[in-house]
Amino acid sequence: MQYDSKADTLQHIKRVNELLMTAVSELLIRAGKHDNSKLESPEKELFDEYTPKLKHCTYGSDEYKEFLKGLKVALDHHYAQNSHHPEHFENGVNGFDLFDLIEMFFDWKAATERHNDGDIRKSIGINKERFGISEQLCDIFRNTADRMGW
Repeated sequence: MQYDSKADTLQHIKRVNELLMTAVSELLIRAGKHDNSKLESPEKELFDEYTPKLKHCTYGSDEYKEFLKGLKVALDHHYAQNSHHPEHFENGVNGFDLFDLIEMFFDWKAATERHNDGDIRKSIGINKERFGISEQLCDIFRNTADRMGW
């Protein structure tokens, strides 16, 4: 009798489906708790003060960097609580798992929407330098932005 791959292929399809659903579950959990630490002290008070200022400045500018200095206490706490920030890990993005990476990318996109002149492509370029991200990963980010219509 000749081998028929259908049963093995269906088993593989089912297994990939199970694994993807597990990943979806992890992303849903993250979506439900994303940045909740910003709603409590010591973050909330400082974000109350600086979020309106950040809206009117250009991401990565000297003014932006000065505002980050004023947010240091909040940001140190925030980064410690949220693994989707490169600052969470001693080795930055290299400490990430795939879920941290996905959450970071969508966090970047949402952050661009909070700035009057926000642009995901500019953010990718700035963050490439800021966090030492490879060109290959930046290409993946740009490809994803294209797929999403950004």
